[in-house]
Amino acid sequence: MEMKLLEALDYYLVVYHPYRPLLHLLQDAGVTDLTQFAWGLVNDTYKMDLILVQPPYMIALACIYIASVLKDKDTTSWFEELHVDMNIVKNISMEILDFYETYKVDPQRGLSDEKISPIMNKLPAKA
Repeated sequence: MEMKLLEALDYYLVVYHPYRPLLHLLQDAGVTDLTQFAWGLVNDTYKMDLILVQPPYMIALACIYIASVLKDKDTTSWFEELHVDMNIVKNISMEILDFYETYKVDPQRGLSDEKISPIMNKLPAKA
């Protein structure tokens, strides 16, 4: 009955997904070896309201940021070339990492505490 109710309300919702920008940005950064890991992070963002609040390319950048920190890839100069507000990218990253920490994601299916802690230590407090 949900669809009938939405139709009666003349409800319209379009959600743009971060997958396409993710692939383009990974290729642009030259870190396509992070694709699978970053893709998994994007998948996990669908368990949050992030997709409704942030632009898809910013979610993709945050996932690339997390993946690059975890895999020890230096993407600092690439992020500088983008001229994006790194405070926003880091805040989105913090939200994603807070999700992992709050819900203690199963290490077999997501990030373990040992991997979350180093990332949390590298990020500044929310602006």
